Amino acid sequence: MASLISGYNYDIFISYRQKDNKHDGWVTEFVNQLKGELEATFKEDISIYFDENPHDGLLETHSVDKSLEDKLKCLIFIPIISQTYCDSKSFAWQHEFCAFNRLAKEDQFGRDIKLTSGNVASRILPVKIHDLDPEDKTLLENELGGFIRGIEFIYKEPGVNRPLKPEDDEKKNLNNTIYRNQINKVANAVKEIIGALKKQSQHSEESPKQDIEAKNEPQKNLRTIIITGILILLALIVLGYFIIPKLFKSSEPVEKTIAVLPFRNLSNDTTQLYFCDGFMEEILNDLQKVNSFTVRSRTSSDQYRDTKKSIATIGNELNVNYLVEGSIGHEGNNLKIWVQLIDSKADKHLWSNDYTREMKQIFSLQSEIAKEIASELKAVLSPEEIEKIEKRPTENLEAYNYYLQGNYYNTRSAWLDWKTAIKLYEKAIELDPGFALAYIGIAECFRNQYWFYQDRSEDMLRKCKQAIDKSFEIYPDLPAAHLALGWYYYQGHLEYSKALEQAEIVLKEQPGNTEAPFLSAAVYRRLGSWEMAKTNFLKAFELNPRSSINAYDLAETYSVLREYSEAQQYFNMAIMIQPNWSAPYVGLSWIFLKREGNTTKAREILEKEARNIKSLMSDSSIIETNINLDIYDGKYEEALKILALFKSKVFQGQNSFTPKYLYYANIYGLMNKPELEYAYYDSACIFLEKKMIDLPEDPRLYSALGVAYAGMGLNEKAINISEKAVKLLPVSKEVTSA
Repeated sequence: MASLISGYNYDIFISYRQKDNKHDGWVTEFVNQLKGELEATFKEDISIYFDENPHDGLLETHSVDKSLEDKLKCLIFIPIISQTYCDSKSFAWQHEFCAFNRLAKEDQFGRDIKLTSGNVASRILPVKIHDLDPEDKTLLENELGGFIRGIEFIYKEPGVNRPLKPEDDEKKNLNNTIYRNQINKVANAVKEIIGALKKQSQHSEESPKQDIEAKNEPQKNLRTIIITGILILLALIVLGYFIIPKLFKSSEPVEKTIAVLPFRNLSNDTTQLYFCDGFMEEILNDLQKVNSFTVRSRTSSDQYRDTKKSIATIGNELNVNYLVEGSIGHEGNNLKIWVQLIDSKADKHLWSNDYTREMKQIFSLQSEIAKEIASELKAVLSPEEIEKIEKRPTENLEAYNYYLQGNYYNTRSAWLDWKTAIKLYEKAIELDPGFALAYIGIAECFRNQYWFYQDRSEDMLRKCKQAIDKSFEIYPDLPAAHLALGWYYYQGHLEYSKALEQAEIVLKEQPGNTEAPFLSAAVYRRLGSWEMAKTNFLKAFELNPRSSINAYDLAETYSVLREYSEAQQYFNMAIMIQPNWSAPYVGLSWIFLKREGNTTKAREILEKEARNIKSLMSDSSIIETNINLDIYDGKYEEALKILALFKSKVFQGQNSFTPKYLYYANIYGLMNKPELEYAYYDSACIFLEKKMIDLPEDPRLYSALGVAYAGMGLNEKAINISEKAVKLLPVSKEVTSA
């Protein structure tokens, strides 16, 4: 059967490793299903080359390239990308994949074509049946000159990575994909590509006819032609000044999306890591001041510290066109800096430079690097942008050094130490009282201590506000100060309209700021404005796609909305980004419990994070979830054992405070042991009443005490104390946790 377009022998060529068909005939089943779907998609018959013989009868004496050349003369090449396919020594890779990639680039259409929608697609349409190893991804990306998305037929469970089959239940598949739908996606993609090829082919056939007709037209009067030409030329001369710059400007890339990767520390002093991180972050901050740039945040870039991933993979995961990487040697008063700019899509080095400077030149060097990157990307900087880039945070190098150390303890160290960070920021301010960013750092530390219940005193909020006010005195338009004020209103006083106002101010100044939409999303979620919350969390995630916190909060929002498939997707993404963080495992386990009542699946998720009881004891959220699962399954003795191993007296979070006594009371009540139940409710009351002396304004304590009173049958007291909890934190201020 011939192709739909003359000059081609097949519409589709299916390429695969025999290993992937030998065991269960997966590829044969796929081809048969695809043929049926194509019959329901196209009016015409679509020709497919699919050879179940690994070498098509070729012998060692035959010319492989010449024998396959006619068969590879096809419109679309579909490789079955598996764990074995990306092998430079394999027949399918050498003589099919690489051969078609080479041939397609040289034929009349080219490998990459423009679709009728305006998007660009490759004539190589990968079908993925396994998640690939990093080295296989690199081989694939290097051959293609970038990453091309495939249509996935992958079935995923914990520890499972196999091809999706028609009989698989999508509810059990972590990818939630349905075989039938994926086949339909392949057929629709084929239709879109062939439609574009047919249109391009028809246009090519019509062009010669039009040329002949044009030649047959009567020749126009030469005088008229000359006069017309002169008039056009004069018009172009007059308007050229205005038109030509615009034409050149429009040829620039539409998006200048950039990520700055962690700089490598070349000094022998490992304690200088904070300095390397600080230098990298200043470059990032300077690039964010260029309005035409969209710059990924530090939290996304930090994921690639000491990574072995390829440039193309990093660029794809961060969804950026350009990457900045570098290294720093810092010895005494001398700096040795190397920086390079890379086109991540083409894996091409655009620019690099070495700098040798004295330490006192660090600020001018940072702005110099940012401006050189902007110049390389043809960004025309306004005077305001240049002024912002060249503005120095401080003139005192010793103060700057203390500031960078403060940032490390505030945001980067394994165990955040806000008290130590405050001391370092204060040393910076002693040396430079006009150091606005150091005041912002202090404000963040006081606010965090208040928000995370290290110190809920009004003194924390007062000191936080004082530091913010001081930063505004020094630098009235500092975006970081507006963000700090927004978080202060939100976390300190639940004044949501004021918090949103500050977020809007930041977005007007820095449209690519990642923290402002996240702040807005958190506020909208507390207010119960779910669609606004979802929209802003999605925007924050788009701007900061490798942030586990962004993925987690987006997943939590979907979970509350009972959009469980989306919630599952983003919980899995948070786990992929930060596999040692327990929160997304807990969130994912609750998805299976709420959606299906499936405690077995919920437990499997938790076991990915903690494999035994000993490791469970290191994380209160994992422990509490396991206790709840045991209670749900009626495994009361198991729940009691876990409670006994938990050393703390209370499970607590942002909006919960549950003494162990309440769990004991609940379990003994379910076991029909009323005396023990009553005794533990009584112990919970005593414990909570004592806590209220220190935290008289904590609504969590009143809520928990209401439960304890109710358990003892003190219904009136339970109602009264619960009303106080609601008064302290009304529903208008808190629809759900954030």
